[in-house]
Amino acid sequence: MIIPTLGCPGQCKYCWSSEEDSPIMNSNTLKSTISWLKGFRSDPVTITFHGGEPLLAGPEFYREALPLITKELIGNTPSFAIQTNLWKMTDEIADIFASYNIPIGSSIDGPVHITNNQRGVGYFEKTIAGYKIAKSHGLDVRFICTFTNSSVKSKEEIVDFFRDNGFTLKLHPALPSLRSDDPQQWALPPEEYGELLVYLLDKALFYPDIDIMNIHDLCRCVFTRRGSVCTFADCMGNTYAIGPDGSIYPCYRFVGMDEYVMGSVFDNPDEEDLKQSDAWKKMHQFKEYVDEACKDCSHIKYCRGGCPYNAIAPGQGEIIGVDPHCTAYKRIFDEISSRMNEEMYNAPPAFMSPFQSRTIKDKKPTIMSLVHRIVME
Repeated sequence: MIIPTLGCPGQCKYCWSSEEDSPIMNSNTLKSTISWLKGFRSDPVTITFHGGEPLLAGPEFYREALPLITKELIGNTPSFAIQTNLWKMTDEIADIFASYNIPIGSSIDGPVHITNNQRGVGYFEKTIAGYKIAKSHGLDVRFICTFTNSSVKSKEEIVDFFRDNGFTLKLHPALPSLRSDDPQQWALPPEEYGELLVYLLDKALFYPDIDIMNIHDLCRCVFTRRGSVCTFADCMGNTYAIGPDGSIYPCYRFVGMDEYVMGSVFDNPDEEDLKQSDAWKKMHQFKEYVDEACKDCSHIKYCRGGCPYNAIAPGQGEIIGVDPHCTAYKRIFDEISSRMNEEMYNAPPAFMSPFQSRTIKDKKPTIMSLVHRIVME
């Protein structure tokens, strides 16, 4: 992840605020980042531009960065993505992104009144305006919906909004932040998050025309017995974030926090160098903690204790438990596993596919047809 700036013009109520005029990564830092990556590893790499708000870097940043990365990292067959609120999207930037087929992740929390209540007046309108520009240039845009302890009460309205607009739904629970004075103000309690996930599982089954990415990822985890997204995988050593000044972090969520700096691109560190940092050791302490604390959990292979950041945040940097959403993860993993087992043990005769969707009176919708569609994607 390349973080061109920590600045952001938005003032989302459950996020930490950042000044729009925060420093932006300069050309020298960009080139040093690419030089470091060129010699770091030889396997394929995905470069995700994140923030803050990465579009604040302006079109010239991407006009330089994209061809340079493509050329210099040709041995890593680089692909690209960006996470942006789209406020600064222009025809010029859209043209640049379209040349590299860059998928866009953005954020919208549902209908206008819900989004603006959580993210600030005018957020919805500005994001949709940027969305229309991106779509007019053929760019693929998907939205992340953050559920808070307030918006979860309107989950039906939110799902209907995404379905009616044909938007793919990916959700995040509002999390306590290491940088917030009141970290629980908007946080979604784990128990409510778990019930939300089960609700969305049923929606995904009843309405196959709505694409709920989280449900697909969770079903894939259970079916393949391995984590398929960073929340449920050993991310350390495979994910890095480069801050605007060239500092290297284990994840974008830690960018700007000095105690989680593992090195600098200007020093061209190899993996052994990074392993000597306190931040690397802290992340691996979490891994070791999970190995012991979760050893008897049936989901450990594909959950891995959840997100290290989520686990570290409540303890103000100390590891005092696994991801606080463990309760939610167990709830949905148990639900998916139970439904899979029930359907497999009560499968139709051998000449019928176990993935065939069956509607049984007074029974929950079948899940194996959804799993089949997911694993065939």
